[in-house]
Amino acid sequence: MTEDTFPPFTGLRVLDLATLFAGPIAATMLGDFGAEVIKIEHPRKPDPSRGHGPSKDGIGLWWKVLGRNKRTLTLDLSKPGGRATLLRLAATADVIIENFRPGTLEKWDLGWPELSAANPRLVLTRVTGFGQFGPSAHRPGFGTLAEAMSGFAAITGEPDAPPTLPPFGLADSIAGLATAYAVLTALAARDRTGEGQVVDMAIIEPMLAVLGPQPTWYDQLGYVQERTGNRSANNAPRNTYRTADGTWVAVSTSAQSIAERVMRLVGRPDVIDEPWFATGAGRAAHADVLDKAVGAWIAERTRTEVLAAFEKAQAAVAPIQDVRDVMADPQYQALGTVTTVDDPDLGPLRMQNVLFRLSATPGGIRWAGRPHGADSEEVLTELGLTPADVAALREEGAV
Repeated sequence: MTEDTFPPFTGLRVLDLATLFAGPIAATMLGDFGAEVIKIEHPRKPDPSRGHGPSKDGIGLWWKVLGRNKRTLTLDLSKPGGRATLLRLAATADVIIENFRPGTLEKWDLGWPELSAANPRLVLTRVTGFGQFGPSAHRPGFGTLAEAMSGFAAITGEPDAPPTLPPFGLADSIAGLATAYAVLTALAARDRTGEGQVVDMAIIEPMLAVLGPQPTWYDQLGYVQERTGNRSANNAPRNTYRTADGTWVAVSTSAQSIAERVMRLVGRPDVIDEPWFATGAGRAAHADVLDKAVGAWIAERTRTEVLAAFEKAQAAVAPIQDVRDVMADPQYQALGTVTTVDDPDLGPLRMQNVLFRLSATPGGIRWAGRPHGADSEEVLTELGLTPADVAALREEGAV
């Protein structure tokens, strides 16, 4: 392997002080493409994500994914030894990602003045529910609150049913991806100026950003988007439909040509000549008519028959898949979307692969999430601490 084929973030050192999801996801994204990520956890209170969700033989499976490509170190930052060790690590790092409540690092004398003094090129990335300032800054903040506050829940669900929250960490995941982008933006600026800076990421903001032009609609028109279930206010037919063999498919007709192909396929070419059919909004206003036609046609055929017919007609359809279907899906298999990692705890372990493919400098998963503090001795020794230094930190409870 030549240097040119190394993953693009090779040589980048990231200290992951964050817990649960948004901050750690960002660190995982960087680690997947070569960054050296050191996960720093409290010696007696590990990242709670280690215990989230199902486990096998007492080992949390979510952590195996979230902690991949990370070495693990324990430090109590409230202890003098822990503080001093973090400052020594900061001097060697490019990025710190943390998600303590605003003021917590400052309480430990580990705020931006102290960290930037240790390393003027450092990028300090602060991920919180509500940001570093404002009336809600000091409130506990989780992704669920962002899903509620951003407007996402208000538009999700059936019109006559309660607002719906996603059954997984949607806002945290979006914020994690946005944080990785923010880190790279700050690093690009550092390449020009030679100086680091602070990234302030509020989880409520990326969630709002992905919802589209809602603020502009409201500003200019007073328009407030409402819940429409699986339907869209912008086009139709767009829904989920049950097949003859009891499975479900989703149909999308964002493009006019696709809408016409679908209606020809289901035996209703007559509606194409209706004046209202010429626009997405017009079709959405007649969704009852279109859904009835599409739904009736699909209900008479198996999923296999529906998918084959739509493909032949070059119309847009997809099966509603659960994880069992995803693991067997030939498109995902062709892309290598799910890969196998050899894990010393669990053996061959399948998980999502890196997020995208690069033709010349690909990323990869070097190892799955490691045990709590597994690399403490190694990392501290690399930092120049002697066995006596490490023993003193352990005696203090800082490691």
